[in-house]
Amino acid sequence: MGFPEQQQQPPGSTDAMDPRPDHGEVSYRGSGKLAGKTALITGADSGIGKAVAIAYAREGADVAISYLDEDADAEDTAKWVREAGRNAVLIRGDLADPAHCREVVARTVAEFGRLDVLVSNAAYQMSHDTIEEISDEEWDHTVATNISAFFHLIKASLPHMGPGSSIIGSSSVNSDSPSPTLMPYAATKAAIANMTASLAQLLGDRGIRANSVAPGPIWTPLIPSTMPIEKVANFGDDTPLGRAGQPAELAAAYVLLASDEGSYISGARIAVTGGRPIL
Repeated sequence: MGFPEQQQQPPGSTDAMDPRPDHGEVSYRGSGKLAGKTALITGADSGIGKAVAIAYAREGADVAISYLDEDADAEDTAKWVREAGRNAVLIRGDLADPAHCREVVARTVAEFGRLDVLVSNAAYQMSHDTIEEISDEEWDHTVATNISAFFHLIKASLPHMGPGSSIIGSSSVNSDSPSPTLMPYAATKAAIANMTASLAQLLGDRGIRANSVAPGPIWTPLIPSTMPIEKVANFGDDTPLGRAGQPAELAAAYVLLASDEGSYISGARIAVTGGRPIL
């Protein structure tokens, strides 16, 4: 189906995208699945994180919105959360810094008094045709943002999580079908899938569940800001469904894993890939 040729500087902006992604602003209907819960969602200013924040609020959860520096996008997410009748707190900063990971959790608990759901979704990627193009700094930043932050967030969150709580990591179809041009990103996404499988076993006796969602090609600001123009134009066309997915199309998977309806789901990886298989 394709997209108009376009490119942005990372991390990208929702308003500059053509077409604008669908985060479920109009389509998502809640039914109280997360009533009384509090969620912390990283990367919630745009893309998948924004769609999850909107869905969680409409399901009854208060939401802490962690984001890097796109203030306008984050404020828009908060607007949708509040219009759903729920509380929102905005937390700006770089999750590559372990101290900020701890601050994000502390502010969430200070604001809401509890933490029931952690969604570690923020990520960095950049496309490179050769390994020589990947600087040491970019490698370290990708690992720090995508997987080390997940560890630090979990470690800070666990003292505040009780039985019935849920940890959800955003993995990727790249976790076991890696794109060679996204090597650092793909490696971290495989680590997230592996880490959640370990966490499910480590935390089961506490009644805390850990799972991951593996998106396929999803139309988010990450795409026009980190991929060559020619790849953006054909993004998602090679899936069995023949198109990229919209952020709203992942929301239900994250809701299930956060809700009591998913009470026996732990150690799972849910594929939302447009037909691309994961192992």
